Amino acid sequence: MNLENIHNVYFIGIGGIGMSAIANYFKSNGKHVAGYDKVSTEITKSLQNIGVDTHFEDSVNLIPSAFKNNQNTLVVYTPAVPKNHAELNYFLENNFKVLKRSEILGEITKDSFCLAVAGTHGKTTTSTILGHILKETNVNATSFLGGISENYNSNLILGGSEISVVEADEFDRSFLKLSPNIACITSMDADHLDIYGSHSELEKSFKDFAAKVSDILIVRKGLPLNGLTYGINEDADYEAKNLRIEEGTYIFDVQTPSGFIENIKINLPGKHNVLNAMAALAMANNVGISLQVIAKALLTFKGIRRRFSYKIKTENLVLIDDYAHHPTEINAVVDSVREMYPSKKVLGIFQPHLYSRTRDFIDDFASSLSRFDELILLDIYPARELPIEGVTSNWLLGKISIENKCISTKEKLVENVLNSKAQIIVMIGAGDIGELVDIIKNNLKVEN
Repeated sequence: MNLENIHNVYFIGIGGIGMSAIANYFKSNGKHVAGYDKVSTEITKSLQNIGVDTHFEDSVNLIPSAFKNNQNTLVVYTPAVPKNHAELNYFLENNFKVLKRSEILGEITKDSFCLAVAGTHGKTTTSTILGHILKETNVNATSFLGGISENYNSNLILGGSEISVVEADEFDRSFLKLSPNIACITSMDADHLDIYGSHSELEKSFKDFAAKVSDILIVRKGLPLNGLTYGINEDADYEAKNLRIEEGTYIFDVQTPSGFIENIKINLPGKHNVLNAMAALAMANNVGISLQVIAKALLTFKGIRRRFSYKIKTENLVLIDDYAHHPTEINAVVDSVREMYPSKKVLGIFQPHLYSRTRDFIDDFASSLSRFDELILLDIYPARELPIEGVTSNWLLGKISIENKCISTKEKLVENVLNSKAQIIVMIGAGDIGELVDIIKNNLKVEN
């Protein structure tokens, strides 16, 4: 497909984190862009601010007339859109070119030198760190990110078309549409079992992705894959050593196959973020960037919105917002909180994401959530799913071992939070809980 011949690009699900980055990319490259999403969010508002026509009702009548020409309009949709979506079916029935998000990302990047970051956890942080390193070192790359970078206030770092950085998403086997030159795989924990059916099928998909890598594969030490490895104190090709914390900053040394550097610093909490930084370092180093230059770029990395984001940070009260929605991710958040605030009481507020994920990992969720001192559960966020009988937040609550726990409606959440004496409040989940964070912050009446 020749993207030069496309004048209009219409997005169904334009507010999604991956979709919006591509919409922004096309708009920045002079295309006419419009789209639909279910609700107005900060992301859709930012697109409207740059001239992207966006509406929030599934109606063919609301599609701008310029986008109803099937000769010069490309339609991009997210797999989360239901099959009975009126706009999607209009385009399908009228012979438009209709592609999934993963397919168009593959088209955009296929002729570039593609750096792809895959993994059930860590890919957003790793790809954003990598994109930042390239930007800071004047490598003219375009980076498509799965989160909002605090450095650029965007999920797109614009640059040239010769080099691309992409987050390689395993959902719906999307990453198999990419053509990576250098790739990293951070983890292969069980997830998306509604798609894969079993952990072994998920692992097979990652191995299929690894087989598509043309030049260099970099993997977390211990994964059943052949490639350069990275890790912390575990005899990896790229190994972090002498790890310590000074004034809230991680400092460590790095041994690589061709060099050694002391006192690298990152201003992100948690050992999992040291691993993410190591993965990005290994990829950047294999593009030809020196360790000294990488270390300097890491110093200016500010993080990603909703990845251990401090909304309040005072001596007596801390409010943290995080995207964690899998037991492994929740454990990483709890580890970070306990490391940073070992003697303080911690309240967790969690919105489960997907009925199927809650069902498949119910005991693991119960174990990870029981590590908080207090817990408030919201109802399950359905996203693309219909309810599953018996799978509720109340079922999950019954398996959690701590005493101070409850289920709250969104309307009662402020009241329940204010009743807590916890000094550390952590809000986690991948649904719309992120839209409640500022409400909680404002009601706590503490200046940031």
